[in-house]
Amino acid sequence: MALDSCRNLSYIPRKCSFLLTFLQFDPRSNFTAMNCPYCAQVIPDEVAFCPKCGTQMGSPLPSSPHYRQPLSPGFEAPTSGKAIGSLISGLFFFFLPASILAVVLGHLSLSEIRKSAGRLKGQGIATVGLVLGYVGVAAIPFILIIAAIAIPNLLRAKMAANEATAIGALRTYSYALSTYSSTCPKIGFPTSLANLGHGAPGGCEHAGVLDGIFAREMPVRSGYTFHYSAGTPNNLGQATRFSISAEPITANTTGHRFFYVDQTGVIRVSAAGPANEDSPPL
Repeated sequence: MALDSCRNLSYIPRKCSFLLTFLQFDPRSNFTAMNCPYCAQVIPDEVAFCPKCGTQMGSPLPSSPHYRQPLSPGFEAPTSGKAIGSLISGLFFFFLPASILAVVLGHLSLSEIRKSAGRLKGQGIATVGLVLGYVGVAAIPFILIIAAIAIPNLLRAKMAANEATAIGALRTYSYALSTYSSTCPKIGFPTSLANLGHGAPGGCEHAGVLDGIFAREMPVRSGYTFHYSAGTPNNLGQATRFSISAEPITANTTGHRFFYVDQTGVIRVSAAGPANEDSPPL
């Protein structure tokens, strides 16, 4: 009867407090004396600490303003998974979604650790992840600005390097073709750039004046494609003219200008389209 009267009261009179403490019952909870007031784990008789969460039996409930759960002897707090996730995400702070995730998980883990009253650890890990996340969020705008400035400059530098390589290749072809014409005067200039390379039977079929990377039907080098054309043979069967044009594989990406060279050895250039013998000299 005394216990029932205490359950129905909106407050606990002094005369009931001793009875409620003795029976390990709190009117705010549905747990009996054989249940943990924190996690509802069934507790065997004469056990001072909950084997699941480590709460000392008889300690106040979490809603108490002075709630501090003592831990059972030998209890080792696990590391918060959210703290670990925050740190891992923070390591990729240069990737904006990872930075945001690091900040969110960092705040959640710190809140979870504070509320656990010692049952979770990893505050330092969460703090590091949180800091890295904020660094990433703050740095992303600067990275985007730098990328917007640097990427076009890198593309222009790459195109300039490709154009320089194409000009150098045309000079190499001009010298090799002149050498071939002197070596094989009855033929003049070869019908194909492949005749300039090494191979059997040798002679004018494979003069060996260029390496294999240049001695191909239609060479491709450093973003440029090279097109060779031999002139029409005269009545003696000699080709006295040739032309080679160098065109970017993708205009304004692998190269901006077009180049041309013929038997005169003068390299000509055009920015509007394929160069020819009427284009201005380089």
